[in-house]
Amino acid sequence: MTNTESATDADGRIRAVLYLRVSTGRQAEHDLSIPDQRRQALSFCEGKGWRVVSEYVEPGASATDDRRPEFQRMMDAAAARPPLFDVIVVHSFSRFFRDQFQLEFYVRRLAKNGVRLVSITQDLGDDPMSVMMRQIMALFDEYQSKENAKHTLRAMRENARQGYWNGSRPPFGYRVVETEQRGTRTKKKLEVDPLRADHVRLIFRLARVGIGESGPMGARQIAGHLNDKGIRTATGGRWGLGMIHEILTRTTYIGIHRFNVYSWRKKQAKPEDEVVEVQVPAIIDKDEFDEVQEMLRERSPQLKAPRFVTGPTLLGGICFCADCGGAMTLRTSGKKADYRYYTCCTRARQGETGCPGRTVPMDRLDDLVVEHIEQRVLAGDRAANILAGLLERRRHDADDASDRIAQLKRQANDADARLTRLYGAIEDGIADRTDENLKGRIAELKAIRDSARADVERAEAKDGNRPIEITPEMVRRFAAEAKRKLRTSGGGYARHHVQKLAQRVEVSDSEVRIVGSKLWLFDALLAAGGVVLTRRREVRSFEPKWLPGPDSNQRPTG
Repeated sequence: MTNTESATDADGRIRAVLYLRVSTGRQAEHDLSIPDQRRQALSFCEGKGWRVVSEYVEPGASATDDRRPEFQRMMDAAAARPPLFDVIVVHSFSRFFRDQFQLEFYVRRLAKNGVRLVSITQDLGDDPMSVMMRQIMALFDEYQSKENAKHTLRAMRENARQGYWNGSRPPFGYRVVETEQRGTRTKKKLEVDPLRADHVRLIFRLARVGIGESGPMGARQIAGHLNDKGIRTATGGRWGLGMIHEILTRTTYIGIHRFNVYSWRKKQAKPEDEVVEVQVPAIIDKDEFDEVQEMLRERSPQLKAPRFVTGPTLLGGICFCADCGGAMTLRTSGKKADYRYYTCCTRARQGETGCPGRTVPMDRLDDLVVEHIEQRVLAGDRAANILAGLLERRRHDADDASDRIAQLKRQANDADARLTRLYGAIEDGIADRTDENLKGRIAELKAIRDSARADVERAEAKDGNRPIEITPEMVRRFAAEAKRKLRTSGGGYARHHVQKLAQRVEVSDSEVRIVGSKLWLFDALLAAGGVVLTRRREVRSFEPKWLPGPDSNQRPTG
């Protein structure tokens, strides 16, 4: 018995299945195509005397590839031995595939198991002429699909240029709102989501200065902190490294959303001239965003070893031997590694023939460097100047907070006005109060209004506009707190800021030379007091002097 014979009914009738597909979810939701395909296919099978045993419906799936759940389920059934049906009925070959090569591949795969593909609008036989006609039709379908994709993308890019949202889930911290109606199409834009925007600000603040004495946090630490506090993602899930890194590097948060950046089908970035920048409301200041980008570059494993970013040594990665230029690395001694030293790595590997080198107790060298920094930048008028800069930044932040409070008040008043208009429409009989869509809109506006009012109350309660006068006692307390934090052990705060101040420490028998930038001395001490200002470096502070290229790992010469 052949495979074809085994797939027929006991009375000899051929069993058929219907494959029904539409290209977009919108077509499926509005029932534009699938019911009509089903009606025509059933009528076709009835005229042929075939019995329809099943149907596979694919709502909103592209036919340019085979990544379709129902399609794969149907192919698995067709590959069974004996097959569960004899014929696959489609409205047209384009419903099955819009790729000529893939269409022929699957047609031949079906034929090997005795299953045929039949189109009700392109009824062809199995002779060579019919095969050639099917291939020509498939080529035209593929061409038409690519042309449609090109025109659709062009329309979406123009829509983005005008500042409108093209669809998909909005970035965390934003929501999509309807702005205007153009014919049957509703135009939408992004606006700040007051419920989640503060979480975005928290993520950037943790990346810049951390919390308490932790120092600036990495993506893993930020994700752990958010999960511990019960803060969830937009879908209610837990945070991971990828999501945190995406937020920290996404320009949308400074008001520039980039559309058409990546081709998921080709798995590659698109040329810059095809990218469209959409202006959206900003959540983060550009200076703060730029500083976080620089900090991420500093922490990059390709440029700085992770053990120097989160390791236990205060001067790890910046301490070098003055004789050979090699790094001074951690060495321990004692049964429980009680004694810790900075040791020239060249001498540790090659002995005195490689470098006369030296070994310095870790606590002693750390104290010398920190004490020198304190004497240079936290004494006399310098501490007062730093504190004045800190208070100036605080006043700037207070002004920003006032602008945000005014924006929140406008948002609350706008939501309240819309609610009033909806209530008026219900009272006048224009709107039906039992309409589920209307109920949902009222609930949404109430949530926006109440959230904005709550944010206003919290912001006004902080009282950040009170003037502060700098006194000698305040300067003394500020300097003492900065010194305490710079000497705190067991956390990342001291390591981060000491390494900003001392960008390179060279140790010889007679002296310890500290190389740093005066601009960054000022900025880092502001950070020690709780504020970070942004200045752009001409050269990365962590870049070793002997490193000739990013892909090289040569030892120092001379």
